[in-house]
Amino acid sequence: MHAVIFEGQLWNRFLPLSLSRPVFSLATGMTTLLAKQIRHLKPDRLTLWVRPEFETYCRDRIAPKLDLPVAVNQPLDDQPALICSGRTLHLQLFEYPNEPAVDLDDEKFVRTAFAICPGLSPSDVLNRTDKWMKLLELPQMMQQTRMAQSLWDLVSWNEESLIEDSTRFRGKPAAKPAGPFHLVNPDEIWIGDGVTLKPGVVLDASKGPIVLDEHVTVGANSVIEGPCFLGPYVRVSPLSNIKGGCSVGMMSRVGGEVANSVILGYSNKAHHGFLGDSYVGKWVNLGAGTTTSNLKNTYGEITAHLGERALPTGRRFLGSMIGDHAKTAINTTLVAGSYVGFSGMVACDGFIPAFTPSYTYCTDDTREPYRLDKAIEVAQRVFARRDRAWTDADEQIMRYVARTAPQVEK
Repeated sequence: MHAVIFEGQLWNRFLPLSLSRPVFSLATGMTTLLAKQIRHLKPDRLTLWVRPEFETYCRDRIAPKLDLPVAVNQPLDDQPALICSGRTLHLQLFEYPNEPAVDLDDEKFVRTAFAICPGLSPSDVLNRTDKWMKLLELPQMMQQTRMAQSLWDLVSWNEESLIEDSTRFRGKPAAKPAGPFHLVNPDEIWIGDGVTLKPGVVLDASKGPIVLDEHVTVGANSVIEGPCFLGPYVRVSPLSNIKGGCSVGMMSRVGGEVANSVILGYSNKAHHGFLGDSYVGKWVNLGAGTTTSNLKNTYGEITAHLGERALPTGRRFLGSMIGDHAKTAINTTLVAGSYVGFSGMVACDGFIPAFTPSYTYCTDDTREPYRLDKAIEVAQRVFARRDRAWTDADEQIMRYVARTAPQVEK
């Protein structure tokens, strides 16, 4: 079956993370939305429909890692296709309908559609042309997926995603090394090659699975509670408490207390401080003592802010949404529902503003633009510290975000 995964108009609901990647590249659980879509749709070929600026990104960084033919931004041919929103979260095997049909969300946006529509293209989706809108007239199919409306949906669903992803490990031997550490419910703990557990570590899978990917290091006297995933080469500082619902991406460093949060690769929260119910991008550095509030004193609904807009979240627990390359100074205090944009820099003595735009340096006294050339220079230094080569694609993304962020962060 031919599967088409598309971004659509509402990619900007996932700011600041969707500024620098297609929506389906957002992580939840142990994998991206796209990985789950492929796993449960089981297509024999795949087409990705994305913003034009991410065509090269998809061809160079996504397609080579997939074990099936991949096209980017090509119109449909005359074969049946399952057209699926990149915002969908798949937690079970998809059952294909026998006839053309559509599944819409509450706002009448397409979750999935099974159709034959030669010539249908990414521009039809983005512009909601008459050709695209005709899909809404198809017979309704059974709803089989969830449609994320915001980053905080992905945070709220992360525990379920972790548990569902852990089913991939069922039946695989979970050899446990011997050492001066303690494993609770070891049948739900998977330890990869080269993992180092220092003395006094506790891996507690009594409430959900724990997966430590290859070459993870967990510092002495740290507690890891499931469900939890630590990606390849993650380092956990000594005396840390990583609570349930956490996903930590490749080569990140975590410490202090972290709860129910997604941290993408190469980010650094290695010191004391609390991070809870938050979504953190790549290449982020949170200074020592940086702490997120994730609950209002009134125990009421948390409101997020984007530019001049107040966004009701429907959540009583919500931390911070932090874009790629953002940085906080030591002892930074982030309010519940706060937004720190791509390459945002925060250095405040008290609570920071609820909204810090991308490429902005925020202090107690002022907000100043963070120059693009300086941001690129700093990013290149950070890449070198992790032995990662800087590429033209990395620079193109930073320049795209600099052009786009002022248009959508308002």
